[in-house]
Amino acid sequence: MIQSLTSEQIAIVLEANLTGKADGPLVSQIVIDSRNILQPENALFVALKGAKFDGHDFIEEIHALGVNVFLVSTHYKIPSKISKSAIFIQVEDTKQALQKLAAYQRHLFQGPLIGITGSNGKTIIKEWLGQILGQQYAVAKSPKSYNSQVGVPLSVFGIEAGHQLAIMEAGISRPQEMEKLANILKPQLGIFANIGTAHEEGFDSMEQKLAEKAKLFESCRFIIYRKEHAKIGQHLISVFESEKLVSWSDGIGADYVLTVKKEEDKSKILLIRPDMSVFTFHVPFTDEASLENIRHVITAALTLGMDPKLIQEGLNHLKAVDMRLTLKPGVNQSLIIDDTYNNDLAGLRLALDFMAAQRPKKRKILIISDLLQIGDISQVYEEVQKLLNYHNIDFLIGVGEDIGSLQGRLGFGSQFYRDTEELLRNLDLEFFDNDLILVTGARKFGFEAIVNLLQQRIHGTTLEINLNALTHNYNFFKTKLLPQTKVMVMVKAFAYGGGAAEIANHLQQLKADYLAVAYTDEGVALRKEGIRLPIMVLNPVQESFIHLQQYDLEPVVYSPPFFRELAKFCHVQQTVMKVHLDLDTGMHRLGFEEQHIADLLELIQKYPQLQIGSLYTHLVGADEEIHHDFTVGQLKLFMSMADEIVSKLDYVPLRHALNSAGIIRFPEYQLDMVRLGIGLYGVEVSGRFDSHLKPISTLKTTISQIKSLSKGDTIGYSRKGVMDQAGRIATIAIGYADGYDRRFSNGKGYVLIHGKKAPVIGNVCMDMAMIDISGLDEIKEGDEVVIYGPTISLKELAERIGTIPYELLTNISSRVKRVYYLD
Repeated sequence: MIQSLTSEQIAIVLEANLTGKADGPLVSQIVIDSRNILQPENALFVALKGAKFDGHDFIEEIHALGVNVFLVSTHYKIPSKISKSAIFIQVEDTKQALQKLAAYQRHLFQGPLIGITGSNGKTIIKEWLGQILGQQYAVAKSPKSYNSQVGVPLSVFGIEAGHQLAIMEAGISRPQEMEKLANILKPQLGIFANIGTAHEEGFDSMEQKLAEKAKLFESCRFIIYRKEHAKIGQHLISVFESEKLVSWSDGIGADYVLTVKKEEDKSKILLIRPDMSVFTFHVPFTDEASLENIRHVITAALTLGMDPKLIQEGLNHLKAVDMRLTLKPGVNQSLIIDDTYNNDLAGLRLALDFMAAQRPKKRKILIISDLLQIGDISQVYEEVQKLLNYHNIDFLIGVGEDIGSLQGRLGFGSQFYRDTEELLRNLDLEFFDNDLILVTGARKFGFEAIVNLLQQRIHGTTLEINLNALTHNYNFFKTKLLPQTKVMVMVKAFAYGGGAAEIANHLQQLKADYLAVAYTDEGVALRKEGIRLPIMVLNPVQESFIHLQQYDLEPVVYSPPFFRELAKFCHVQQTVMKVHLDLDTGMHRLGFEEQHIADLLELIQKYPQLQIGSLYTHLVGADEEIHHDFTVGQLKLFMSMADEIVSKLDYVPLRHALNSAGIIRFPEYQLDMVRLGIGLYGVEVSGRFDSHLKPISTLKTTISQIKSLSKGDTIGYSRKGVMDQAGRIATIAIGYADGYDRRFSNGKGYVLIHGKKAPVIGNVCMDMAMIDISGLDEIKEGDEVVIYGPTISLKELAERIGTIPYELLTNISSRVKRVYYLD
């Protein structure tokens, strides 16, 4: 924060009621999550209500951590036991109050603020511009993609008194949101990146979305845009004075002409300025998206008066990398958190928070470079030291001149090196063993070389899991449920191919109520990885009874004989085990039928060692309208059977029947709990809310080799592929042993390279497949190939070969490396 405030000052700013003890502390930190409280004695906790939980529910817990100042709703009933030891600032709407307080802090900042909006590229433009301007100014930036109604205020609170310039991004998903963000940020310089289809469902038209986004710039002195984006230009010209508009273009007629000449792995950008002077920039990429983003950056830096030579110095350290936190398998059973572009305190805080949320390992190791922030160096590293102690780091490896100031001041082991090359020469891979390793550094240090060295050497094809998309999908389904309805999440079959341990850990962070696995060994593996949530085992066997007991797993019981066997085991072991009863209402797979109920009730009375945790049934066709009446019949039969069982118990088990499709189609039957499966992973099988879910996984591989072939040449086994005309094919590093279905052979399947379709030609092999890239330009060996993901519908691919998305997801081989990230 730019200025610390007393509780009384905050109450005045917010025009709020103040209750509680007098003489409160100065507030210098605003938090909305108990995991981010670094200095509780100086923190204000803002209780926000979201889809997952209500912050008011955690106030007593957070007060116990040492926080004494709370921003709460006027509807919140203050607990008597903390009413005299804490301060409560009461407002009608805590989110609006958070925004109002952020607007006040923004008013105190005297330096220029750059506001960025658009559909794509906002975060990359912000990060690159921050690195360029950071050579001359102490820069504050939005952490990652903090651009929402809550993210923007939190970003503003990250501006400190020593910052000279701020760069903030703003994103909206519906009308009337941007006014709130614009009122907070009030930027002097604006960048309109582009306009695309993201969040289109929230607006009546593309024109409405464009007009809403442009509201960010009402306070701007200058607004930067690309002239080729005609709709953006037309709108800006119609709304703003021409003196405010700064255009750039490939051709003449703009304020800045930035012409690109591509080379093999780099590009030249020829700048012709308004005064007709010329300068050539050199950038290390050739793809169109990066070239557009970097020209926004160059134009903004020039508009701020930065010397082109200094801009080029900054460009020398840029690379076309994903701006995201990524979790990767490492050597000796370690896990690596890749944050190899970060260079400021705000990013370090987020990376350490992400580290804290991962499943436990033997040690927490941080590999970090100098933080390239102009300002008070001693104050920056004093803050770093506090962060490391708060997050219980076990070992630090520092690279650079400034980070060495921590030497001798840490209460744990450390090593320091002058540069990355010296570290690489001395890095002993045997030092790492089952550790959690955060690698975070400024671009100039080239820390990707460290990540490459530490990564587990396995198959090059990767399955990327977007944890933010998973969170989005989980929250979407939560909005369809009553607050009291519990959520059991299916993580069987390696979490639908995504990797059970990491996904289960993320669900634990999201406060899911239950997990479900198919077999006992899956549950045992999760327990060994530190997963504490209750786990239901769908298909237990007698041989696994001892493991069910040992690892506190809850088996499904589906027949009288199985009930007896498990009950006898528990009797011999003198233990009580929670179980779940599967009631067969029409699936006719496993489960107690109506005629079994009498026997079941006798067994429950006879064997109290088995405590009934829940009663449930499987719906046969909840995703299809044609089966509506049958599904309703199943649900009514289940209710009848469950009522009969519960009437004989002196306790009430949970009841659950709805799967992902059932949550959408039959919300009136959500009962006590629902079972969320394929919907969590981004597939909405009923088709009603496809656009509301996000695919969480992207399967990628690379081009191994490119061949030029003549008309009539054949490709692959049995010569099934035939060239209709002369052209080129590419061999990609994925086959049916990786889970790429052989039915995609001979044109049934296709992949994307640089966003362009390339059909499969010939038969899919065990470890490779061939694709036809005839007519596709600028494709080379080593290029990335997308098999499926946000840009290729999994449902469409499944339909092409007559299967279902479940099969494609669960078929991905364990030899395919899973990579997890927050975008």
